[in-house]
Amino acid sequence: MAEKTEALSSAKAARQTGKAYERLCKLFDEGVFTELDAFARSKDGYAEVIAAHGSVDGLGVYAIAQDTDAAGGAMSKAQAGKIKKVYELALKTGEPIVAIYDSIGGRLDEGADLLAAYGDVLKYANNLSGVVPQIAVVLGKCFGTQALIAAGADVIVMSEQASFSLDTAGADASANKNAQKGIVHLTAVNEDEALAQTRKLVAILPSNNLSTACIAYDSITAQQTVTDKMSAAQAAFAVADAESLIELQASYAAEAKTALATINGTTVGLVVLEAPVLTGHACAKAARFVRFCDAFSMPVVTFVNAERFGCLKGAAKLTSAYAEATTAKITVVTGEAYGAVYIAAAGTGAAADVTYAWVGASISALPPEAAAVMTWGDDFGGRLKGSKDPQADKAKLLAAFKAEELTAMKAAEQAYVDDVLEAAQTRDKLTAALEMLCNKRVTTLPKKHNNLFI
Repeated sequence: MAEKTEALSSAKAARQTGKAYERLCKLFDEGVFTELDAFARSKDGYAEVIAAHGSVDGLGVYAIAQDTDAAGGAMSKAQAGKIKKVYELALKTGEPIVAIYDSIGGRLDEGADLLAAYGDVLKYANNLSGVVPQIAVVLGKCFGTQALIAAGADVIVMSEQASFSLDTAGADASANKNAQKGIVHLTAVNEDEALAQTRKLVAILPSNNLSTACIAYDSITAQQTVTDKMSAAQAAFAVADAESLIELQASYAAEAKTALATINGTTVGLVVLEAPVLTGHACAKAARFVRFCDAFSMPVVTFVNAERFGCLKGAAKLTSAYAEATTAKITVVTGEAYGAVYIAAAGTGAAADVTYAWVGASISALPPEAAAVMTWGDDFGGRLKGSKDPQADKAKLLAAFKAEELTAMKAAEQAYVDDVLEAAQTRDKLTAALEMLCNKRVTTLPKKHNNLFI
């Protein structure tokens, strides 16, 4: 009996060494977690992944960490079996999954079993998408099909020392390249920072699609006071609770900014649409984020200062995402919002539950020139007759029209916005709206999904 006990202790000690185990210790509270299928075998050694359950900031979390000390972390039938078990348990208990990737690839000698292993993991990951949050943490090599699996996560965190690419030769695999392409959401200078970012993500996200996105703080203060001198992005980030803001995909499509944060303790998704012309990439970035928020019933708070869309396909994606989302949707127009941009992101008919506008905002259901022509008729062209500089005079004429006719107050009079406010009131108004909408329920039509998000 003593010999068996000693052998077991030796086996456990062997499992509790190496990079994968260390990473899980850094992820979980106090480095404490429960291993799952701890002694599962693969070929002539242990399975190439450590599966575990523990807590992060007091919240239950499942995690898998590929073990480079076991055949380089190569995917195998045994590894897939352990990963599938984690997915099954996460589904049963409604707790998020953190997957740490670091692997040389797959066990090619397993042949068809390897293909089946990859297929099973892909299927489980996709079936669980939108049920519990999935966070991929790329800390080493992640190529080929494993990169495809990781890319399907809700949020991807990557260290600067890691490599991440669908190309098995590792083309364009750096953290910088992936950030610029919008593939990864957060980059970190090293794996310690990446794991710290992951802990912060787990703490702010709901555990599953049925839980509420709310955190209670003893003392909550704003990042800073909002002023009318701020850009839309500055205002959006300022209304967040101090130290709660997590901007995602910051290096990609800067015309749209996306971030997770809390406002007076409630987890929200912040979207900023700020540019004269919103590109297709910006629209796709915002649309994907809105759908992510909607999947877990996180309210979407959108700040708008944009004139028009520059890409029809991108505009269709964004419009579809807002229109289909049933979570609470609140919009603040800080500058301009015209035509399709207003309708997609700020219009109460198609998207927003509540729309606010700053005092100096300019709002119209039509582009300014079209609105001027409809309002002034032939007089619009008549005002430019005899002009020595038609372009400059036209710009002045449109500016005057916007100042006279497209004001926030006139938009409120026509029920385009719910209230007109000073910039400093923004956080208080959002807090009240979030409280009002916290029990929002929407019954949708019986269908699998729309076919517009392409």
